[in-house]
Amino acid sequence: MLSLSAFRKQMEQLVQFPEKNTYLLAVSGGADSMVMAYLFNELKPSGCIFQVAHVNYKLRGEDSEQDRQLAEKFCTENGIPFHLYEVSGRDRKPDHSVQLWARELRYSFFRKIREEENLSFLVTAHHLNDQLETFIINLSKAAGINGLSGIPANGNHILRPLLPFSKEEIYTFAKEHQIGYREDLSNKKNDYLRNKIRNEVVPKLMETNDHFLNNFGKSASYLNQARHFIQQQIGEIENRMTLFNPSCKILSKEQLGRESDFVKFEILRKYGFDQEQEIHKIFNAGNGSSFYSNEYRLLVEQEHLTLIRRQEEAQTTDEEIMLMENFDFPENRMAVNLENITGIEEINKSFSWDFDAGKLRFPLRLRKSENSDEFYPAGFSGKKKVSKFFRDEKIAILARPKIWVLSDAENSVLGILPYRQDRRYMREENTVNILTIFNKSKDEV
Repeated sequence: MLSLSAFRKQMEQLVQFPEKNTYLLAVSGGADSMVMAYLFNELKPSGCIFQVAHVNYKLRGEDSEQDRQLAEKFCTENGIPFHLYEVSGRDRKPDHSVQLWARELRYSFFRKIREEENLSFLVTAHHLNDQLETFIINLSKAAGINGLSGIPANGNHILRPLLPFSKEEIYTFAKEHQIGYREDLSNKKNDYLRNKIRNEVVPKLMETNDHFLNNFGKSASYLNQARHFIQQQIGEIENRMTLFNPSCKILSKEQLGRESDFVKFEILRKYGFDQEQEIHKIFNAGNGSSFYSNEYRLLVEQEHLTLIRRQEEAQTTDEEIMLMENFDFPENRMAVNLENITGIEEINKSFSWDFDAGKLRFPLRLRKSENSDEFYPAGFSGKKKVSKFFRDEKIAILARPKIWVLSDAENSVLGILPYRQDRRYMREENTVNILTIFNKSKDEV
């Protein structure tokens, strides 16, 4: 049953040391949010700090105004900061999808206030009945285990501490503690899918079993645990087939291709590729084909699937970093640690190159590759175009613009970081002045 102690216990399960965090409560004036506000107010003596935000959509005339008055009065009487957003003509209420419009509007407002006030979490009053309705909606959409797991109790800086408690428990608590609230009569209409499920489907389900809602709560908890376990396993599988690169995600096409359709879907949907038909097309597409989600471009190569954020891909890659301006060897030897050079975090592999400094033309710089670049790679005979070197090393196409080239004052390539040094400038047995350029990966420190 819902009680102050049960609520406090739930908060402790959601966040460590709840009293050390700060909260923004989304309060509509309904029983759920008013009970939540009351419970948080009871936690104030233990150090709980919170504020309240309310959105007046002005969709129900005087009823909307009275909702606002109730929420604001509660805050005034209890010394709670109150934030109000009143919908106006500039918000352009649509003729259709009013619920989606309202949701996006209020969460945008809540996010703005939480950031401006530097509050740890947004808190909403979703409860067990909401969880059941969401489950049924997602079941009808073939939403998979993530959808069937329902509303998360803690995610994206949003807490939902009332999720384990039923609507009936909330009403009972409000009555026992004489908490005022407002009823939104529009919820009785079946204009929307959620209302239809709430008013027609759920009551029929409740009739089948006196413990239906409690049993559903347990099932939802099991599903959520299963979801966490599956996500952990999927993450481990993805890590095993990932060629690490901070600027883009490079997956082994062969390894991912051997996995089940479920694993393929779970990995790629994180990057916005969440249509089964599209995933099938990706694995049957020709070399060089591209697919786009809202945030990512996926490039199909012979051995790789490369994912890069579209925003990052649009950025220019003409950076240049001065490495050494002149020759300065106090003891005929000098070492440059690239870990100490700002801006080259893409280099994630250890290497150490010794140069004959007498052959180098200073200054030395780091830059991105150019079409005309060629060099004499150590361990090979003859020279090679840098572009061909990339192909031979099977470096993903989208990763190539991020790779650094070490060059001298005449723009000659001294090495491709961290892959290969140019053999013409390498240290020899009779070398007097030695320059060592090295990098140590974070994993090997």
